[in-house]
Amino acid sequence: MRYEFHPEALDEYEDAARFYADCQEGLEFRFIACVESAFRQVSESPDRWRSFEEDVRRCLVHVFPYAVLYTIEFDYVLIIAVMHCSREPGYWRHRVRRNA
Repeated sequence: MRYEFHPEALDEYEDAARFYADCQEGLEFRFIACVESAFRQVSESPDRWRSFEEDVRRCLVHVFPYAVLYTIEFDYVLIIAVMHCSREPGYWRHRVRRNA
């Protein structure tokens, strides 16, 4: 299944990669590889991770303190957040579409 990013999720992913680039030479490539691995796992088997909050699911990123938050849409996976696990909880909630 393909995946798409919420625009703010893509921005935070890029910001985190830049942060790691500033920390140590080449560290951003390790970060990107770990996050891309999580994206791949989520797109291959989106039902593998249980619901984190309502219909939002969470896949933890190996090595780095990040999680990929996503929803399963009709024909794709929507990446809601690439969240630092120590960040303010729930900052991403406004990104989730509510069906009324």
